[in-house]
Amino acid sequence: MTETRTHHRVHPAPPSAPHPPGGVRHLLRHLAEMAVAMVAGMLLLDPLWRIAGTPLGLTAVLARPDVAALVMATNMTVGMTVWMRHRRHSRAACAEMAAAMYVPFLLLLVPYWAGLLAGDALMLGGHLLMVPAMVLVALRHRHASATPAPRRHPVVTALARRWPSGLALLMTVDSLAAPSVLSPWTMLVLPAGYLVIGAYRRRLNGPGVLARQLAGLVVWSALALVAVGVGGRTAAWLVAFGWLAHAAWDLWHHRRGEVVPRGYAEWCAVLDVILGVTVVLAILAA
Repeated sequence: MTETRTHHRVHPAPPSAPHPPGGVRHLLRHLAEMAVAMVAGMLLLDPLWRIAGTPLGLTAVLARPDVAALVMATNMTVGMTVWMRHRRHSRAACAEMAAAMYVPFLLLLVPYWAGLLAGDALMLGGHLLMVPAMVLVALRHRHASATPAPRRHPVVTALARRWPSGLALLMTVDSLAAPSVLSPWTMLVLPAGYLVIGAYRRRLNGPGVLARQLAGLVVWSALALVAVGVGGRTAAWLVAFGWLAHAAWDLWHHRRGEVVPRGYAEWCAVLDVILGVTVVLAILAA
């Protein structure tokens, strides 16, 4: 008797299709990215305006509500344009999103100059009108497909890989221009950041990992308490030592890839070194 065997082919399930460019999730993600880029532009570029404006005698001009509104729109536009080009959005989409930043403020400048609108209302109204303007631009381009990524120069590629260091440098421009002694309590942020990020990423479960982070919290907390207790110049030197020592802590974690992302460790190391050095400069200049 011949046994007949039937072989059934098992076809793998087709991979799930990615979310279409015009989908709701894609739209919300795009708007969230724009909001983050907008805030980043304001935080990173605002100190540069003040540093450039002070020697030119433009401090009072930059403080005017109408000028401040246009400066803020510029900062937000730069941040969002950089991110949109990084995400390969078209130039038309970038230009329209830039218009969404400027037009709300420009519309309100006329009643402000006519004395019908206060400075606070100008700022608040411009931001409120900006939200629907951004949504309209995002909806208009929601089905647009990304353009092919252009070839990048090796120098640009190297700088892009070191973006955490660049971000730290931009964030400390103010401190480099006007060094000052930080409060001892700021040292508590250093170990707390690692604990919070490590807990969120569930990276504190390895052998001895949590113990090391708690030991770091104890050391920097004790350093802060001693600095508060002694006060004066000694406290300032302890603050400088605490920030510089944490840079070594960052580099150790960067090499091991432990607890926090490498990008965060790189950013934190550069930030810690610059702030520690600015505290030393402030002590020597006193």
